[in-house]
Amino acid sequence: MFKLTDKIAIVTGASRGIGKSIAETLEKAGAQVMCVSRHLEDVQKIADNLGNAGSEAMGFACDVSDTKSVTSLVQSIIEKYHRIDILINNAGITKDALIMRMSERDWDDVLNTNLKGAFNMTKAVSRTMMKNRTGRIINISSIIGLTGNPGQINYAASKAGLIGLTKTTAKEFASRNITANCIAPGYIETDMSNAINEKKKETLMKQIPLGRIGKPEDIASMVQFLSSDEAGFITGQTITVDGGMVL
Repeated sequence: MFKLTDKIAIVTGASRGIGKSIAETLEKAGAQVMCVSRHLEDVQKIADNLGNAGSEAMGFACDVSDTKSVTSLVQSIIEKYHRIDILINNAGITKDALIMRMSERDWDDVLNTNLKGAFNMTKAVSRTMMKNRTGRIINISSIIGLTGNPGQINYAASKAGLIGLTKTTAKEFASRNITANCIAPGYIETDMSNAINEKKKETLMKQIPLGRIGKPEDIASMVQFLSSDEAGFITGQTITVDGGMVL
């Protein structure tokens, strides 16, 4: 079940953490994975370690907030594979500060990467998906987009924006058999969460009914399901993968 044999998948923010795990999981399911990150050296290492299951993986450097770079990226993939079946909008950054201290640049940088980047990628792949009358678009949001969080107004706004983007994409593309869904991870073991001090981690653990911080594989497994044929009747949804934290 949940096989993705020969599907062409793009994963942004694939050089580490959740994105890296998503790329690995999709490749194991049979997909040809296009790994995207700002820095080619970082993402190429991930791509080079994939392909062991007979699938192909490639690394690409692209700033998803740059419309021209995204257009060029997608065109190069279509020229080689003639289609794109799966898009995972995972690229994201944080630049935290209380609203009174947040600079306009920090607001713009986070919104441009996290939200505009997803818009750019979605628009770029839309034509080929609509032509082929099939596709899966999955946006990686966050429970912070549902609950808000002091000191992260830019991040929260970007992740909440992804939910609205997902719902509208789902409605616009449904007639062409293209689904769009959103995953809202809770606290996951990544470089971002590892920066949290131990005292705050203990407090967070008490808020998670399942009693543990999630693993990148927990998100990747949901991505694999939503990318598969078995999830063909699910669209416009935001699925929290958070151990029950926002119950």
